[in-house]
Amino acid sequence: MIHLRSISIDPKVKRLRSFPFNISLFQNLQQLEFRSPITFFVGENGTGKSTLLEALAAGAGLDAIGGAELHQDATLAHSRRLAAHIKMVWQIKTRRGFFFRAEDFFNFAKRINQMSKELEEMADEYDKTLSGYGRLLARGAVKGQRSALAQQYGEDADARSHGESFLNIFQARFVPGGLYLLDEPEAPLSPQRQLALLYLLKDMIDQDAQFIIATHSPILMAFPGASILDFNNCPVAEVAYDELEHVTLTRDILNNPQAFLRHLYRE
Repeated sequence: MIHLRSISIDPKVKRLRSFPFNISLFQNLQQLEFRSPITFFVGENGTGKSTLLEALAAGAGLDAIGGAELHQDATLAHSRRLAAHIKMVWQIKTRRGFFFRAEDFFNFAKRINQMSKELEEMADEYDKTLSGYGRLLARGAVKGQRSALAQQYGEDADARSHGESFLNIFQARFVPGGLYLLDEPEAPLSPQRQLALLYLLKDMIDQDAQFIIATHSPILMAFPGASILDFNNCPVAEVAYDELEHVTLTRDILNNPQAFLRHLYRE
């Protein structure tokens, strides 16, 4: 399912010189179309792909998983300004989905652990202040909430490996028919876990989900049928997987590492 069909940027943006409007991407971008349920934004840091992803999240009104809410996060103020100049064309507007930045994961894990601790403290307080059937009801309610958190995210979100916790969050929060904007989800994932994420994405796409993902990972980019938009081009252009610099350079290094690293070897 393709929920978000295309975006276009107000031509007036070209007259604005403050960040993020002065990024070359936004000075030259007129329209982007999304032709696949999964689209990858690729390119060097600083090309604007993450900024655009943030603006799309703000424009779509998605929840943020991990950090502060989008309308409150001070680090996203520039993206909210950009969102006001973006027109989004929907095939079916969905209220499901979320925006996720890899850098926000640690805040999310701490928040889950804090919620679990507070629920445990509430249960202890009810033991001290209530009695009889009222105590059983109150204590049962908070214990049930804590159990639900543990079932979704584990007893200690910080105790698991980062990759395991990442995948656990996605498995718990992905729902059918959602729009998901992910910024560098491969950051804590080993190659094996990146493959696991690909299978998870495929399962959700089969359930009418759409993904737009900013990434540097050739493994994720290999998703069959994905649309790959290269932000190194100006304007942005769709490219084939085998033509991507990320892919060709990685392949060349793996095939002949000595040719690239010979200056690191001592005589």
